[in-house]
Amino acid sequence: MKINARERLIVALDVPTAEEAQKLVAQFEGVVSFFKVGLELYTATGPELVRLLVSEGKKVFLDLKFLDIGETVRRATEQAARLGASFLTVHESGKAVAAAVQGRQGTDLKILAVTVLTSLDTSDLQAMGLTCSVEELVLARAQKAMEAGCHGVIASGQEAQKIREMAGDQLLIVTPGIRPSGTSAEDQKRTAAPAEAVRAGADYLVVGRPVTRAPNPREAAIKILEEMQKAFDLLRD
Repeated sequence: MKINARERLIVALDVPTAEEAQKLVAQFEGVVSFFKVGLELYTATGPELVRLLVSEGKKVFLDLKFLDIGETVRRATEQAARLGASFLTVHESGKAVAAAVQGRQGTDLKILAVTVLTSLDTSDLQAMGLTCSVEELVLARAQKAMEAGCHGVIASGQEAQKIREMAGDQLLIVTPGIRPSGTSAEDQKRTAAPAEAVRAGADYLVVGRPVTRAPNPREAAIKILEEMQKAFDLLRD
């Protein structure tokens, strides 16, 4: 089956108000229909914006990175599912992921475990007292998430191939830290170009500033979609 890149690009609405978010969404009409609502926007707007986007036929990736005792995560996940979100992130912890999986039962919400943030590298892990490499930690956490019944993981394009080799089609791979050629990495340390991430095994790409801060966000999104589609098509050949 042909993969449609327009269903696989998630634009991050990393803005502080519902008004700014809605203006961005309007610019992508007919081009992008999947949007990420993260901590900043959710804190500013609460669940109402999520409900609005869903009512307009948009898909929402609720990037709240839950991490708490199991019962709290389970009940919070139930609320996220009631909002109609499509994806929800949980920081990798076997118990937290298992609780989130339990909380979404009977719904279409997919639970994604955060492996290692794309703003971190091996030196950051060493500062935390960890002696493993980023890749080793990502793979270990992806394995635990899969065992807990998670639907997918958040991982950079640099680890996507190893995760795919380990998990096959058992895990969705959702990849942030996407930086098209010629754009700045900014605060991201483990980045990948759109085609590079797709070739490595990413199912969905999450793109924020390279699109939302572009002079023409719609045009920037279309260029990324074209690059993604070519890469997906080559994978199918």
